[in-house]
Amino acid sequence: MNFGTPELLLIALVVLLLFGGKKIPELMKGLGRGVKSFKDGMNGATDTETSDKKEAE
Repeated sequence: MNFGTPELLLIALVVLLLFGGKKIPELMKGLGRGVKSFKDGMNGATDTETSDKKEAE
């Protein structure tokens, strides 16, 4: 799946029309928080696995 510039511009235009200019920053802020939470959860799971392996040794 290869997106070029025209496709990305079309997607951006559709998002702008659907949500309006004022809602987009709120949506991006929420998306950023979700990604950060996901990364923190993944790091926590990795840390837990590492500590479990050290305790087993």
